[in-house]
Amino acid sequence: MKQFVVYFRVSTRRQGDSGLGLDAQRRDIDLYLDTYAEVPFEVLGEFTDIESGANGDRPELWKAIELAEKTGATLLVAKLDRLSRKVSFISTVMDRKRLSLTVATMPHADKFQLHIYAALAEQEREFISLRTKQALAPLKGTGKLGGNRGNIDKANKAARAVANAHAAKVMDTIRPLRDAGRTLQQIADTLNRSGVTTSRGGKWYPTTVKNVLARA
Repeated sequence: MKQFVVYFRVSTRRQGDSGLGLDAQRRDIDLYLDTYAEVPFEVLGEFTDIESGANGDRPELWKAIELAEKTGATLLVAKLDRLSRKVSFISTVMDRKRLSLTVATMPHADKFQLHIYAALAEQEREFISLRTKQALAPLKGTGKLGGNRGNIDKANKAARAVANAHAAKVMDTIRPLRDAGRTLQQIADTLNRSGVTTSRGGKWYPTTVKNVLARA
């Protein structure tokens, strides 16, 4: 019988308490188990950390890894960035020879493919960060960004410029799907499965897809 150890991660205590973030991850896990998992299967345990993706000190993750290695079960995460946002950390985990890892939103990806995706995702986040800094660069030297109404307006304008640029970039993907009759949820799911992030490096939801369409 195929066995799984499920790992969840949310970034803040509020997300952990409210279920925000956890609900989306659990939906993806359930979808994988219902659609792709060998039947019968067994979930040996679930572990949840409330930590930043940049923090490698996550006790629940290591408990999950230990149980998976001990039993020969597969460690199952909803998305690769739930494991970590750092390529170096992901590589360390995937180098563990006794550990089998599956990402629900990329059900057929092997370790090599996951490593490539992690590297590309990290590059994209670095690019988005650089683009944001460049957009806000004119505000440097004027004091703190929120020092007066004029600086607040400039900061908001810069943020809108970043969002508009990102919207234009992803419209080549969104528009054909919308024209084909796909719902906002279906479009969001497609973008998430493809590894495309929002302008802030986050996950797509129907509302974020709607906002991009409105900007376009």
